Amino acid sequence: MTSADQTPVRVGVFGLLGSGNLGNDGSLEAVLGYLGAEHPDAVVDALCGGPEVVAARYRIPATRLHWYRGEYRTASRGSTIAAKGTGKLVDVFRTAAWVRRHDVVIVPGMGVLEATLPLRPWGFPYSLFLLCASGRLFRTRVALVSVGAAAIGSRPTRALVRWSARLATYRSYRDSLSRDAMRAMGVDTARDEVYPDLAFSLPTSAPAGPVPSPQGPVCVGVMAFHGGDDDRAHAEEIHRRYLEGTTRFVRALVEDGRPVRLLTGDDVDRSVVAAILDAVDSPLVTASEAASLADLMKEMAAAETVVATRYHNLICALKVGTPTLALSYAAKSDALMAQMGLAAYCHPAREVDADRLLEQFRELEQKSAEVRQTLTERNVAATRRLEHQFAALTAALFPTPDHTDTDTDTDTHAHASRETS
Repeated sequence: MTSADQTPVRVGVFGLLGSGNLGNDGSLEAVLGYLGAEHPDAVVDALCGGPEVVAARYRIPATRLHWYRGEYRTASRGSTIAAKGTGKLVDVFRTAAWVRRHDVVIVPGMGVLEATLPLRPWGFPYSLFLLCASGRLFRTRVALVSVGAAAIGSRPTRALVRWSARLATYRSYRDSLSRDAMRAMGVDTARDEVYPDLAFSLPTSAPAGPVPSPQGPVCVGVMAFHGGDDDRAHAEEIHRRYLEGTTRFVRALVEDGRPVRLLTGDDVDRSVVAAILDAVDSPLVTASEAASLADLMKEMAAAETVVATRYHNLICALKVGTPTLALSYAAKSDALMAQMGLAAYCHPAREVDADRLLEQFRELEQKSAEVRQTLTERNVAATRRLEHQFAALTAALFPTPDHTDTDTDTDTHAHASRETS
């Protein structure tokens, strides 16, 4: 909080925000909610992937993350390669100038320290490194808040991620696996805490009507899944198996007379929805137009059961207390389901066996009442942990005048991180 004679704290939020990924934007919403409640005088803006969307939706000033607008298009011609290379150089100065204008920069959740999906080192890992290095240079406090991390095979990507984490003022992780992964990469995690994903702090609305009855609607969250960063050579085969298995499962639900609602978590998933609708030609199968995690939660609260792939689809279903089965594509999904007491209800997205998936689904529905009670209890615990997260964040990033740090490398911030030499 600022007093009348203090300059408002300048806070930046950073990441692939406003770029079509509902989970990323949900994490931003959670941080903006925290800032509005605990630091209403803070002046907030963003450096992000989709500045137009962020500015319009959240009503904060936003700057494009990359100077080169074709950043995420494959560069094949000499001119585009040169433009992308020039953009990388320009971004050094753009990022530094943006960071210098802030007292605090928050990276809200997201899997910013992992490569469980295809990722090039000169993409977001490079951008994150520029952010954290600039923060250290200009003594701007940079916080990686409830982020995801995982082992990374690519040496350049791993090096950028490791140094980004080392240079940050504050780190917390959304599961123990993430903290363990960073420790294995050589990051000192002794002061780093583990908290639930930020999306668990988002408000939920009660479903319109009674709790769904048996044989009620089923939400199926799909994903344009092609494997991870190390699976590029087999990406199309992985996607084909995923799509075929998921389609067979949806068809089996329809044959049982179950209404199916197809959900996505990113704009790129729409092609999967279209393929399933084309393959399963039935009025029982419809597609959602959810544009936020709040929209997803409303859909899932009205369902009898959810089967989902994307991480934040799972979180939305678990948060509203709907029995959930994960089509798991990474260890983070398994860890999330275990945290919420549903470790038995995971199925590999790489090898979708529709028959086995249907067996797990029916078993889950038989235990629906028990599962709903478990989720209620786990959600209460998650909310309490996130209250601790936000209190720790305030202590680390918004010290009172009597305890203001003169150096982001000191240990006076609660849970702030420092690397040993």
